Amino acid sequence: MKFKVIFCLLFFFTGMIGQAERAGQGFDRSVFYAAMSSDKIEEINAQLIIIKGSSVAEKEAYEGALLMKKAGLAGTAKEKLSLFKSGRSKLESSISKDANNTEYRFLRVIIQEHAPKIVKYRSQLEEDSRLIQTNFKSLPLFLQQVINDYSKKSKVLKTP
Repeated sequence: MKFKVIFCLLFFFTGMIGQAERAGQGFDRSVFYAAMSSDKIEEINAQLIIIKGSSVAEKEAYEGALLMKKAGLAGTAKEKLSLFKSGRSKLESSISKDANNTEYRFLRVIIQEHAPKIVKYRSQLEEDSRLIQTNFKSLPLFLQQVINDYSKKSKVLKTP
């Protein structure tokens, strides 16, 4: 009987480790940006799980942006504020470590443009938009396309 219990536990934990490894390998930026443009909390939660288990360099920034996006879809005001503050801290920490990272600034523009005025998170919109426009041509084609798509519905970000 003990052998069966130990075997089941070992099998369970091996499966959990395998899921975490697959999650790290399964990160796809196109799916991430689809979740960022979605209003489906399930998609955002799925991306958060994948990002938490991944080893991508931008992990903290992506997680922060998703948490702030999730805040807009959360239930209570307390939960919204908690998620937003947590996400803001992660994204701002990433930006402070790499202030010239255009993708981080783009994530911040997405959030700032849609953040409610009460959270007072709009002060870098123009600065970030200028940096994105300046560095646009040097970005990977995938990110240029994502920014182009976003700029079509943005009031503050226009691509060159």
